Amino acid sequence: MACLLLLAVPAARAQVLDDSTKVLYGPKTTRVIYEAEVLRDSTGGTLLDTTLTRFPQSRYWVHDTTFQQDLGALGTASRPLLYQPNLQLGARFGRNVFDRYARDATAVPYYDSRSPYSFFRVIQSGSGEQVFELSYSRSLRKNFSIGFVYERIASNKILAARSSRDALVEHSNLLVFGRLQSENERYHLLFNFSNVRHRSIEQGGIWPITRLVKNPAGRDSIPTGETRPRDLFNYAQQRVYLTQAANTEARDELYFTQTYRLLGRGLTVYHTFDAKRQYNSYLDQSLVRLNTREVNYPRVLFYPRVIRNTTAILDRAEYQQVENTVGVLGRTEAVEYRLYGRLRNANLTSQSLTINQFSATPATTGLALVQGAPTRNIWQGFVGGTAAFNYRKIYAIEAAGEYKFFDEYWLRASVRTGPLSAEILRSSYAPTLTQQELVGNNYEWHHLPKSDSAFRNTSTTQLTGRLRLKLPDFGSFTQQRFEASASLVNIADLIFYNTQGVPEQASVARNLQIVHARHQVRLGRVGIDNEATYTQGGNVDGVRIPTLVSNSRIYYESYIFRKAMFSQVGAEMYYQSRLRAFDYSPSTQQFYQQDHFTIRNYPVVNVFFSADIRAVSIFLKASYVNQGILNDGYFTTPYYSGYPRRFTLGLKWNFFN
Repeated sequence: MACLLLLAVPAARAQVLDDSTKVLYGPKTTRVIYEAEVLRDSTGGTLLDTTLTRFPQSRYWVHDTTFQQDLGALGTASRPLLYQPNLQLGARFGRNVFDRYARDATAVPYYDSRSPYSFFRVIQSGSGEQVFELSYSRSLRKNFSIGFVYERIASNKILAARSSRDALVEHSNLLVFGRLQSENERYHLLFNFSNVRHRSIEQGGIWPITRLVKNPAGRDSIPTGETRPRDLFNYAQQRVYLTQAANTEARDELYFTQTYRLLGRGLTVYHTFDAKRQYNSYLDQSLVRLNTREVNYPRVLFYPRVIRNTTAILDRAEYQQVENTVGVLGRTEAVEYRLYGRLRNANLTSQSLTINQFSATPATTGLALVQGAPTRNIWQGFVGGTAAFNYRKIYAIEAAGEYKFFDEYWLRASVRTGPLSAEILRSSYAPTLTQQELVGNNYEWHHLPKSDSAFRNTSTTQLTGRLRLKLPDFGSFTQQRFEASASLVNIADLIFYNTQGVPEQASVARNLQIVHARHQVRLGRVGIDNEATYTQGGNVDGVRIPTLVSNSRIYYESYIFRKAMFSQVGAEMYYQSRLRAFDYSPSTQQFYQQDHFTIRNYPVVNVFFSADIRAVSIFLKASYVNQGILNDGYFTTPYYSGYPRRFTLGLKWNFFN
């Protein structure tokens, strides 16, 4: 990294100047274009985001910025913490625990710059968190640009670590992207190819140590050691269940969208091609047998059961999908529409180790992979679209939906007038392919469509009201914004992973009441940002949502060093209420229900300093500064503790030449 900085410094100039020192290229001459804009027949783009607000916040270091439940470390398996509706119909792999670290092909940024634009960012903490990203793009001619991004996300073990460099997660992503448009701007092409490799060491969580000693009277044995959750915050000194287990994931995706304007902006045809592959593998080469004399029902440490092999686990699954979408779109000042049809071809294959007969002295050689379940080949068709009407930015109505032949759909309708809006969402979707069938070393289930054990579609209805206000300003000294929403959610026939780690369908509907509010205020140079989500009904079978999740931030910003540096100094606090959080099964890569471990409510307080010097942004952050005040740590998942107190350094450098 030091070599990279030394090589970059001589050529690094924040902005390109001419002989009169007039700024030619910089943040204001570089625009970002997204596919969503092109599919609205707009290519104006938006300016680069050069603000400091998000840079120090860890949830913005990855690609999914929602609040998540993870295994306590960057890059580990995670799931959304708050309720999110599902709008993905048809075949879905159902292995999503590493989704937040992979880029969404539909959200890749494309750059329109008059000069080459590049940047790199580095984030490093004392506990081994690391994010590195290098991006470069340039215009080869006026209407054609191309670029690439290399990204690395890594973290070291915080539990049972032999050294401070004991690797836990290694993630790499190579992205190539480009944009082309015709001279008359009637034709547009956006394309990208991504190659993702993710490897996560699985530790199975903390293994509490309990031993018996004689009491002073010598009569009875007294349990001592780590008998309570609050005793389990020794981090590197803790014992864990798994020492030779790892999950490996590979994702490859080729994606492009092209549009051609037929009759101005009123009629444009478009085509989207999406071919992707996702491969998942779980390996554990060190199973510890607990009852060596039992032949018919052998048990091993940590895992609930053994179906095939008591020596090792090697479960693999590969999902491939190709989609073609063809449609028309258009817009005027008052009306906007898009209609499309989509054809999807997908297949899923899985493999597992051969059965070793459950013998008392199993053979350790001659193990081979066999296909666990028949390959599934799937063809599916969809139609969908959106239609919107706007009247002078005062009144708006929109309808959208998608239908999969012949049994799935989602429909959404919304209306807005002034600061108020209301929305209704209705959906019906099938279980994922993993929920339908899995054959592995520790689990096996079959809920295939049209079988006697098939699951019904999950149906949801959501009603939401929103309020967005820019509150009255008191001169330039005070500025305020407020937004709030309230939702009623009904979930019928929910499919979840029960306490045994296998999929189950709820017989009773789940009902959620969700209130979200955010208030932003600026008092001169002081900024305050408070956000909170309250959920009622989130502590039932199949649903585990904290009653309250909040994030508060306060900072002071000013220019220093004769206005050569713009800086922010402040603090932020994340708070989460008590929760019987889902546990995690590494061999199936699924979060499942548990009822024996309650994560207490906890706050995490961070303090930070961030600064912007022309095209260079930096931050210094001390995370979890309140450790030891009330408790010595906190849990994110049962028996997975979050990071202890640590320092983090971040640097981002933009180049416009």
